[in-house]
Amino acid sequence: MRHSLKLHPDSSSKAVKSVTVDVTRPHLSTLALHYVAEGDIAGVVIPPSTVSKRRDELWKHTCFEVFLRRPSGSSYAEFNFSPSTEYAGYGFTRYREGMIGALGTTPEVSSSSSPTRLELRASIWMGRLGEIDPEGELRLGVSAIIEEADGSKSYWALAHPQGKPDFHHADSFVLALPAEQT
Repeated sequence: MRHSLKLHPDSSSKAVKSVTVDVTRPHLSTLALHYVAEGDIAGVVIPPSTVSKRRDELWKHTCFEVFLRRPSGSSYAEFNFSPSTEYAGYGFTRYREGMIGALGTTPEVSSSSSPTRLELRASIWMGRLGEIDPEGELRLGVSAIIEEADGSKSYWALAHPQGKPDFHHADSFVLALPAEQT
């Protein structure tokens, strides 16, 4: 199902007009995301393609993200995906605390662009995400950071809590993903 991300009210974008994401569970314990940013993509800083590998601080540039947690509880996982195909995964015991890096899964990431579209696809096997039941019901927060040629950044998410952009905030986990049907 396709979902539209909203631009943070304190943020603006000259280049990107919309960001959408399709979220599916194509296989048991697998989460697939297909992000599409539309607009004047020449105005977006797109990191050059490289070997897909783990890398920290992807959020400092154009990056797409997903946050996952159970419907109850405070622990959650965060994944960042760069158009370069680099990725990062982190686990948290509660809001921005108890961070562990290098979760036991390697996402598959691919991207493509045209003058009017930037697309990124990511697939995550969720079998090793700690307290998160990969086949159970999940709550997701989906977001994007778009860096423009002038150095400005825009912040996009399914929902924004009050105040500055904060994708870790519990109010951002608004997408309910039902349990996997076996």
